[in-house]
Amino acid sequence: MDVPRPAFKCFDDDGRPKRSGTVWTASAHILTAVIGSGVLSLAWAIGQLGWIAGPAVMFLFSLVTYYSTTLLSDCYRTGDPVSGKRNYTYMDAVQSILGGFRFKICGLMQFLNLFGTTIGYTIASSISMMAIKRSNCFHESGGKNPCHMSSNPYMIMFGVTEILLSTIKDFHQIWWLSTVAAIMSFTYSSIGLALGIIQVAANGVFKGSLTGISIGAVTQTQKIWRTFQALGDIAFAYSYSVVLIEIQDTVRSPPAESKTMKNATRISIAVTTTFYMLCGCMGYAAFGDAAPGNLLTGFGFYNPFWLLDVANAAIVVHLVGAYQVFAQPIFAFVEKQAAARFPDSDLVSKEFEIRFPGVRSPYKVNVFRTVFRSCFVVLTTVISMLMPFFNDVVGILGALAFWPLTVYFPVEMYIKQRKVERWSMKWVCLQMLSCGCLVVTVVAGVGSVVGVMLDLKVYKPFKTTY
Repeated sequence: MDVPRPAFKCFDDDGRPKRSGTVWTASAHILTAVIGSGVLSLAWAIGQLGWIAGPAVMFLFSLVTYYSTTLLSDCYRTGDPVSGKRNYTYMDAVQSILGGFRFKICGLMQFLNLFGTTIGYTIASSISMMAIKRSNCFHESGGKNPCHMSSNPYMIMFGVTEILLSTIKDFHQIWWLSTVAAIMSFTYSSIGLALGIIQVAANGVFKGSLTGISIGAVTQTQKIWRTFQALGDIAFAYSYSVVLIEIQDTVRSPPAESKTMKNATRISIAVTTTFYMLCGCMGYAAFGDAAPGNLLTGFGFYNPFWLLDVANAAIVVHLVGAYQVFAQPIFAFVEKQAAARFPDSDLVSKEFEIRFPGVRSPYKVNVFRTVFRSCFVVLTTVISMLMPFFNDVVGILGALAFWPLTVYFPVEMYIKQRKVERWSMKWVCLQMLSCGCLVVTVVAGVGSVVGVMLDLKVYKPFKTTY
């Protein structure tokens, strides 16, 4: 699109308002998406794999994620990396470069993952809110009261908050929310790490074993399923490729967006892996085979109760922001489709202005956007209330996203973009990487599905208490 010369300073080469994102805002978005509730299950995951395989698998996942996201960042523009056509979303990139049937499969996988992640975050936030209430209850009763309570009211509270935040129009306007959420993620991760170190010092020994939880504490079959589920939990802890293109679309140029994004990815993966290693390993060292599925809410720790309250409050604030990071691509896609199908409808395209006393700028409301986003949040909240199994849901989401979205599509798009010759050494290595990650995804998915099936045997809808 041609833009008049005087407007160059206000618009980018595609005619859209000039992007202002930097390597630091991109890093904040990534850290918000990555360091989520997944960090809390890492002590449990390492407990299933042991001191050798646990850290090794985590480090391997970080390398695979970093490499695949650098491939994906080169796909933001089709053709020339500086002046080629922009792809605004992950799906746009797949459609532009691969097209056809794979585009439809990608869309299905991406939106299933995004939708599932919002459910996982709703569950995790309610557990943290309950943990605050329960830790205070334990403290007041001296540990005599089991303090059972339902998660449903807390999921509803989280849902109402997300309905209000969903009125924010798009990704470009939530940079402040991502910054706050990233700070909160460091807060609760640091508290979990500090409590783990204190517990290890109190024990006077590093707990755990080289091969993980021993046969006897669990059956041999359970050991296998738990090992598979642990892979899914670790995969979920690194899953953000699904929103990488959307984050890259907020970055200004020059320099080339891909260069900025690779720097942001390098910073984010390094920080994330360091935190994950410390939190997961110290949690396992503190509790050994008894490491809980959620380090701060499974009551691996009881005291100091006020510090646990701070950590869990930080988790809730972080997940409030992370929910929006993962929901915004769904909102953008559905609203874009609706606008294309009903271009003349006032309900879909018209912005209505609402003025508040004392506020200079009017608040703009779109009927379709408000109704659709509210219905989406209600749906994720109801499903969370129906299936509140944190660890198993985390494993399924990790398995669902890891191979297709983190590895397969970035590899295939890179091969097509860079015209990598079939059966060349580079092509063979990329295909071996893809096949290896497919195996990991399958076994992780199987382990997590088995976990959900076992949970459902003793579960009554809307009756879950903790």
